[in-house]
Amino acid sequence: MPAKNALKTYVENSYYHLYNRGVNKGIIFVDEEDYKTFLFYLKIYLSPINLQGESLKVAPSHTLKNYSERVKLHAYCLMPNHFHLLVFQKNPEDINFFMRSLASKYSMYFNHKHKRVGPLFQGVYKGVLIDSEEQLLYLTKYIHRNPLGILPSGRVLEGYKYSSYGNYLNLFYQSWINKEDILGLFSKTEPAESYKNFVEEIDERDLPTIKSIAIEEI
Repeated sequence: MPAKNALKTYVENSYYHLYNRGVNKGIIFVDEEDYKTFLFYLKIYLSPINLQGESLKVAPSHTLKNYSERVKLHAYCLMPNHFHLLVFQKNPEDINFFMRSLASKYSMYFNHKHKRVGPLFQGVYKGVLIDSEEQLLYLTKYIHRNPLGILPSGRVLEGYKYSSYGNYLNLFYQSWINKEDILGLFSKTEPAESYKNFVEEIDERDLPTIKSIAIEEI
């Protein structure tokens, strides 16, 4: 039986929530180097070639594919045993090719480093087509709130290093994160502060919407 939300229909010029976890819910990011390597591959795949220079070549005589003209990343969060991505694709099969490249490259790195064999991820990635502005907004909230369950006591959400949240709050800048579409739906004078309030404040009215977005238990 096909896995729930294993993407079957690809639509051009559309947003998608993409996510996957380690096989048997196993760890896919053991240490800081693992997180940084996954982010490095995202950067290489999604940054325009003319901005990459020599960094595009990650191994002698080998150049990674580039998807910067076809896939835009709007939000991400990396957790110890899973990840979430919010992307926009231009053509119907763009995210499929992008995700295959990303999963394959990272799995090879991880298996080599940690001296393991076999699949790293729990089957093919899962994907959900975003079909409303409300779903888009609350998905970013869901993604950026993901670390709350693992942050030590006293640590604030904006201090989590492996999500795109800091981009939205202007704490750091990753050129391959496209935050403007989301922030454009908030305050015109203080979009970062307005977005922070949206993400970090929650009441009972939010719960059904957030629960509906958490489509599969990770």
